[in-house]
Amino acid sequence: MSYTIGQLARLSGLPVKTIRFYSDIGVLPERGRTRSGYRLYGDEDRGRLELVRALREIGVDLATIRSLGDRDLGEVLSLHLRTVEAQIRSLQRTRAVLRATLERDEVSDDDLRRLNALGRLSAAETAALVNEFVDEVSGENPARQKWLAGLRPAMVPDLPDDPGTEQLDAWLELTELLSDDGFRASLREMGGEFWEKAGELDPTTWHEANTLIVERALAAVRDGVAPESEAAAPVVAGILALMADAQGRTPESVVRDYAEHDPRAERYWELVAVVNGTPWPPESVIAHDWIAAALARHLG
Repeated sequence: MSYTIGQLARLSGLPVKTIRFYSDIGVLPERGRTRSGYRLYGDEDRGRLELVRALREIGVDLATIRSLGDRDLGEVLSLHLRTVEAQIRSLQRTRAVLRATLERDEVSDDDLRRLNALGRLSAAETAALVNEFVDEVSGENPARQKWLAGLRPAMVPDLPDDPGTEQLDAWLELTELLSDDGFRASLREMGGEFWEKAGELDPTTWHEANTLIVERALAAVRDGVAPESEAAAPVVAGILALMADAQGRTPESVVRDYAEHDPRAERYWELVAVVNGTPWPPESVIAHDWIAAALARHLG
């Protein structure tokens, strides 16, 4: 059965101008025209118009609806669900900042900075920022590319539904570090010799050696061996020899890597822990901090 645009408007309850607009932009293509030039529609258009109205009521944009001819409805709804969830997270972050601000007597510049930053960084923009960061730091090194790809899902954690001020500030500091060109350059240069050889290392051998290195350093910490004490010298010398052998490098280059380590790299993961509400520091950080201090004192 065919319907004129006026008949379709009466059956659907939508204004003629709305249906005409949908037809003009391709959301509801017309089936034909009468001899007088009036648009004609069919029963399938009645059904599509109901679908369009339902999708618009839940916020699906017209460009996405127009693409339904090439896409499965389930795919469109899944995409919209992800969009809505991202919008909810963004609103929850903004709500948390507003609540924290209103609990104080007066608004500070930091409060305005938080609101401004949260408004600028959507989920899509944050994901793009991480991708850009990973690509730039990875450079052309396949081993570092693989390593950063594994870390990527954890690099900008989701804020909880009702984050505290400390978590919000940590999240914002994370995004600032991701945008910092100096930090990117520092990470790209850090451990250059290690990454040149990393692709040649046997993963199992390196993992076992690294586990032993951490265990030895933690044992020294548990035994109360201060990194600057004379008792630390033979311990760190043994760790250095093990590390250099496992990496196929000279001890001097390993010492140099520790000396040139950018503390912002450790700070980055500390901020991730703050956002996630997880303990800090982990044992691996405690171990390598001890090694770095002992190397600086005895072999630097």
